[in-house]
Amino acid sequence: MVKIDKGLIGGSTSLLILSLLKEKDMYGYEIIKELEERSDNTFKLKEGTLYPILHRLENEGYLKSYRKKGGTGKERKYYQITTKGEKQLIEEKRQWHVFSTSVNKVIGGENHGFSTL
Repeated sequence: MVKIDKGLIGGSTSLLILSLLKEKDMYGYEIIKELEERSDNTFKLKEGTLYPILHRLENEGYLKSYRKKGGTGKERKYYQITTKGEKQLIEEKRQWHVFSTSVNKVIGGENHGFSTL
């Protein structure tokens, strides 16, 4: 597995988190595990990294949180994307598409053995 620079990951965490929460409400540890699983362990966020991002997204109005008992009976704080968050997700996806397309044009994309990016 290739270790990804934290600066590259940092620029995409909002996009990743909003994308997951568009599918369903999740609590923090669930978000961490889902990111790891879907990215084949490329995105391994620590709680100390995730929660400030969740709080920032909530303060910006992109998420709202609520408390609910989970399957184990333990009360957890769940995060839910808002309408404003869904609009932000669309914008971040658009920006990501432009950015990744432009990077691939510069580095040669699939022509130089980077087809698994």
